[in-house]
Amino acid sequence: MLVTGLSGGGKSTALRAIEDLGFYCVDNLPAALLPEFAEQIKHGTAIYARVALGIDARSPEQDLREIPAWLDGLSGSGIDCRMLFLNAESKAIIKRFSETRRRHPLTSQGRALPQAIEQETNLLAVLRQKADWVIDTSDTNIHQLRRQVWKCIDAESDSMTIVLESFAFKRGVPQDVDLIFDARVLPNPHWVDSLRNLSGLDEPVRKWLDEDASVDRLITDVLAFLKTWLPEFRRSQRTYLTVGIGCTGGRHRSVYLVDRLARGLGNDFGAVLIHHRELQA
Repeated sequence: MLVTGLSGGGKSTALRAIEDLGFYCVDNLPAALLPEFAEQIKHGTAIYARVALGIDARSPEQDLREIPAWLDGLSGSGIDCRMLFLNAESKAIIKRFSETRRRHPLTSQGRALPQAIEQETNLLAVLRQKADWVIDTSDTNIHQLRRQVWKCIDAESDSMTIVLESFAFKRGVPQDVDLIFDARVLPNPHWVDSLRNLSGLDEPVRKWLDEDASVDRLITDVLAFLKTWLPEFRRSQRTYLTVGIGCTGGRHRSVYLVDRLARGLGNDFGAVLIHHRELQA
């Protein structure tokens, strides 16, 4: 898989999301090395069965323009290659560079940032036209982008990916969640002074919740439900399913439950990914 797009569009975030799915990822590979890299992985080990390469405008223009023709010839060599393009509006990219104080790679050629973005857009236009997926990240945060990338890739897969996401009801239910379980019926570590500033990942909180029988009952019931119905989702051609576990603040009970459920599911129904919305906000 090739991952490309505008600088500041989210390429690094996309590559990390792809890495979560078991891909071997290489960022900023010079476009001129693509043919040699393909030859190496064609006869390589299983570690190269799924590879994602980050390509951007730092490669010479002539090398970038040769990528579409190279992709056309690649299909005959037994390698299936797809391309993901990350795009964003200029004002969003300008804001991101301003906030991070990073330098756009093309401003080093004496261009102001708006002109650099325009030049990069023109350089990469040929790749955008060839892309299998184009994601506009203008109004997308890094967590939303990760889930969009997972969905794109899993749409081409025979396996299923299950995302277990903890969240706080007080901050709203995630928009793209498929199933929701409410952990607010369980005792709340927030009201224990020594546990308030910890999270469900910390041992004192885990031990405290382990000792309550209602916690174990809820985990048993939710696991039984998921183990019963996940195979049905998979048989109905679902390749991506998000299960939300919510509590009041999204730091203690829901985080703990997501971790316990992930261990309970293992990899019997597909890849299991964990996302703690409030801890990673």
